[in-house]
Amino acid sequence: MNTEEKRFPLPPFTMETALKKVQLAEDAWNSQDPERISKAYTLDTEWRNRTEFINGRAEVIEFLKRKWQKEKQYKLKKELWGFRENRMAVRFEYEYQNEAGQWFRAYGNENWEFDENGLMQKRYASINDLEIDEKDRKLK
Repeated sequence: MNTEEKRFPLPPFTMETALKKVQLAEDAWNSQDPERISKAYTLDTEWRNRTEFINGRAEVIEFLKRKWQKEKQYKLKKELWGFRENRMAVRFEYEYQNEAGQWFRAYGNENWEFDENGLMQKRYASINDLEIDEKDRKLK
């Protein structure tokens, strides 16, 4: 594996590097660039996102393209919940507007597992959506 395939910081994580990893993930997802985001995952990454099971970078890219066709004005905030060695637990919330103009805030938790090169090999997300009025938005 060459250095272009490493995604710093690498495990095992410290508090400082775990916080950095979470911030990098937040920044990438807020870019809404599926190609950029996919490079943080192993080629054979495994995801569960709500009720959908996604396997591999190609499926990640297609999933994210579909996601942002439906979720407009997306804004995400992630928070480290805990970490150990090569695993992390993260809570998040994001806001978006659907195609009909209704605003939502999604809340969730993710469990992440990284390989030795700092690429995420597993991502399991549990997510709930709450309808909100535009005036109640927190993330702008």
